[in-house]
Amino acid sequence: MAKDKLIIFDTTLRDGEQSPGASMTKEEKVRIARQLERMRVDVIEAGFPAASNGDFEAVKAVADVIKDSTVCGLARALERDIDRAGEALRGAVSGRIHTFIATSPIHMEKKLRMTPEQVLQQAVQAVKWARKWTDNVEFSPEDAGRSELDFLCRVLEAVIDAGATTINIPDTVGYNLPHQFGELIRQLRERVPNSDKAVFSVHCHNDLGLAVANSLSAVLNGARQVECTINGLGERAGNAALEEIVMAVRTRQDVFPCDTTIDTTQIVPASRLVASITGFAVQPNKAIVGANAFAHESGIHQDGVLKHRQTYEIMRAEDVGWTANRMVLGKHSGRNAFKTRLKELGIELPSEEALNAAFARFKELADKKHEIFDEDLHALVSDEAQLLESEIYRLVSLRVCSETGEIPHARVVLAEHGVEKAAEADGSGPVDASFKAIEAVVKSGAELLLYSVNNITSGTDAQGEVTVRLSKGGRIVNGQGADTDIVVASAKAYIHALNRLHSRLERAHPQV
Repeated sequence: MAKDKLIIFDTTLRDGEQSPGASMTKEEKVRIARQLERMRVDVIEAGFPAASNGDFEAVKAVADVIKDSTVCGLARALERDIDRAGEALRGAVSGRIHTFIATSPIHMEKKLRMTPEQVLQQAVQAVKWARKWTDNVEFSPEDAGRSELDFLCRVLEAVIDAGATTINIPDTVGYNLPHQFGELIRQLRERVPNSDKAVFSVHCHNDLGLAVANSLSAVLNGARQVECTINGLGERAGNAALEEIVMAVRTRQDVFPCDTTIDTTQIVPASRLVASITGFAVQPNKAIVGANAFAHESGIHQDGVLKHRQTYEIMRAEDVGWTANRMVLGKHSGRNAFKTRLKELGIELPSEEALNAAFARFKELADKKHEIFDEDLHALVSDEAQLLESEIYRLVSLRVCSETGEIPHARVVLAEHGVEKAAEADGSGPVDASFKAIEAVVKSGAELLLYSVNNITSGTDAQGEVTVRLSKGGRIVNGQGADTDIVVASAKAYIHALNRLHSRLERAHPQV
């Protein structure tokens, strides 16, 4: 008997982007979308087109280039939102409109200030309006996990009658426990008379660390779509992690009556790409994609694995992309090898000039370190993309003096709108001195929320990748910088964040 297909709906580009500081450019969204397509993700939720012109253009760009996955746009249960999503998805080979409205008593009363009957009516109208654009319509009763069951059944029956083909049940605030959430899915499928006319989906948040467990419980009770993100990215504590959902189902085929069609060897490359672009590093002990996920420290464990791998490993590292063969580039590598490897990684630069500039930076890096790995190329291209963004400040030079017993001192030269300005400052360390010198030039008044350093590859000549998170006037942005000199990488990251703080349009939150 053939197993059911479990549809993987990735919302890294939409819900994942709602993580404070994780906003992505249009080009970054397209890069991630191409990787998701390469991984054979079924549905890519590219954004919320009505949130801003930038989000509209990003969804449109993804819809125009993705051919093998369905591209989805989120819309509130409002005609203007739905029309905006429909317009953004015009170029999609396969498009989906995902509309939502809250159904829990607290959301209806306190947020929407609507009666249940008004919510029911608006939900139906929204689905009917979305059907004017596409037959592929998904409906979500927001905060379903805290909604009253009888009312939820009424809403779902009505929206399925109106034409919704996917019914997504969100645990919006991560409140549910696995046995409760699984039972909710079972009851909805049994009590809604026309439930067989729609695919049931789940979208779980990780506030109690149960997003994956709740999602898997739902699958065991009949859900056949799971909404998730790469690395579990998402607002607050994040969403269900795609890699954990996929590998749990794949590994425990003795339990699950379904399977995905995901190419699991693309999981680790996707994880690294998302971490690089968003600046949200993956913790070493993260399941599947963490650096220690397949490492064995204990002597007993090492002995067991050497004798028989399955004594302590339930998955093969190579099955999720850890040991895939890769070409190592160096300073003698030519332009064609560089271009070919970028293409294999799914990296497309916008012009021949951009390729030439990236190749020149590659040669500079190759002079500093002997071997250039895939991770280095991702960081290099991210650096190049930052230069193509609207640039107010650019690092011209940085000189730092730091020695035992002396106060660290930094001198920085920045180009502001092309005009060079210099400043000097002392600090408690070389990075602190560098940041203070930069601030002496720009006088941004921004608050530093996060400073994080990760090595991109192993070895003492590895590039350091720095993430800086700044806040000002309610806006939160991330900046990234990479260099073999960690102080230079830090300065780059700080300046990148400053440029984003000044030049990026503020995104509207989809639920405001």
